[in-house]
Amino acid sequence: MRKPAWSGWAEPRPPNAPSRVWRDWVLVAVLVPGVVLEGILRPEVPWRVLSVIVGVGLVCTLLWRRTSPLLMVAIAFAVSALLSLVVGGDSPLSTMGFLLLLPYSLFRWGSGREVVAGSAIMLGNLALSLGLGYLSPGNTAGGLVVLSAACALGAALRYRAGSKLRERDQIRLLERERLARDLHDTVAHHVSAMAIRAQAGLATAGSQAGAAEDALRVIKAEASNALAEMRTMVHALRRSEPAELTPGPRISDLEQLAREAGAGPAVDVDLAGAVDEVPSAVAAAIYRLAQESVTNARRHARHATRIELRVTVDETSVRLRVSDDGETGGLRPGAAPGYGLIGMAERADLLGGTCEAGPGPERGWTVTAVLPRTGPTR
Repeated sequence: MRKPAWSGWAEPRPPNAPSRVWRDWVLVAVLVPGVVLEGILRPEVPWRVLSVIVGVGLVCTLLWRRTSPLLMVAIAFAVSALLSLVVGGDSPLSTMGFLLLLPYSLFRWGSGREVVAGSAIMLGNLALSLGLGYLSPGNTAGGLVVLSAACALGAALRYRAGSKLRERDQIRLLERERLARDLHDTVAHHVSAMAIRAQAGLATAGSQAGAAEDALRVIKAEASNALAEMRTMVHALRRSEPAELTPGPRISDLEQLAREAGAGPAVDVDLAGAVDEVPSAVAAAIYRLAQESVTNARRHARHATRIELRVTVDETSVRLRVSDDGETGGLRPGAAPGYGLIGMAERADLLGGTCEAGPGPERGWTVTAVLPRTGPTR
């Protein structure tokens, strides 16, 4: 039997729910004196001491409303129901309205099963108050509207956070696919070079004594490079697409970006070190990161006149820095929430490096990336 695309009952809890943050302690610090102060200033409150004690105790449920939302809802509404039975009416303290944070947290952080069970508890509490005459039908309808609004807010924020998380995951998967395709093309190029060299060696082996030895030497080098690229490729995902038997972009190809500037800001490219000796996977990644950074600068840099692109290669790493001289007033359009930067960071991470972006020290925007020269070691 096929399961539906979405099942509320089987919905898991949202990931990475914070246990307690500073806002929770601020709420407790404000609400506890508020409950006590209301009890002091309202002598007409029935069972005033008991009501204050219960109110102060229920404030503590806010500290666990994310990690145990169903339990906190059950405790709060059960204690509230018992208090109503004792005092012979609905909650006598106005400050008890903070309990609306618990339904919100249930729909924001609870699993599907917890949401269903918690909703039954809350509706049962309203039905009990209505049945015992503590609430009129009008007040019950108003309470249901307010309760539904709190739950809807929690569900809306939950959906929004889930949508952003899914979009970020999609960006990461797409970048993994692009990297895998680049690596696939590079490995295919190495293998095709070996095949061509082997055929040439066989054809000239009879007439040239050293042809076979030269062919084997080249094949050995190409095979080593192909194996190194293959180790990286297994860490990425890709779809089945035909291989392009052309070499991937090299770091030296970045000089083309300066010639392709057109009407946009001028691109100043500076390459330092043995850029031609960088492995193909790392070189292709540096090229893609630089290309994306330059494209973003051309699109979003406000009043920029120059883009500086620097690549430095040393014995252990390859460093990239792309900066512009545009204005720094706030985040750029398209830079927030930074889905393009997520893909760049994912590509760098797959190769064992890092990629960061942010406002420059004086003006403009700066992207820096550092990749290990030999590729990933994991």
